[in-house]
Amino acid sequence: MSFTYTQKIMFKHCDPAGIVFYPRYFEMINDTVEVFFSACLQTPFEALHRTGAVPTVQINTTFTAPSRHGDTLAITLTVTRLGTSSLGLTLIATAGDETRFTTHSTLVHTGPNGRATPWPAPLRNALTTELEPTP
Repeated sequence: MSFTYTQKIMFKHCDPAGIVFYPRYFEMINDTVEVFFSACLQTPFEALHRTGAVPTVQINTTFTAPSRHGDTLAITLTVTRLGTSSLGLTLIATAGDETRFTTHSTLVHTGPNGRATPWPAPLRNALTTELEPTP
């Protein structure tokens, strides 16, 4: 299953050349993940972060085309791997039929001490239903 978050490119996202300044894409990636947790997993980040966190421990992004002020991106998130405490995600941003970036990232569920800890059972069950089947 996939989740899609729509992001209109605003003036605040752009550099003086009129294209998205690449660190802003990472904010959009995080926004997509945060909305996914709330909308699909029924676990808002603010609730999850009261007892721990889900930091990104690895991220690899390939930028394939620029985005400009006024463009609308469809950022599609797919859960690709579920470990004991880790979560693999792929996010692909498109505008129309053009891919703007592809990201592969790993999140890790941590406890209050900042160390990796297993996903709580209800959240793990919700993540399992979102896991993309392996071909």
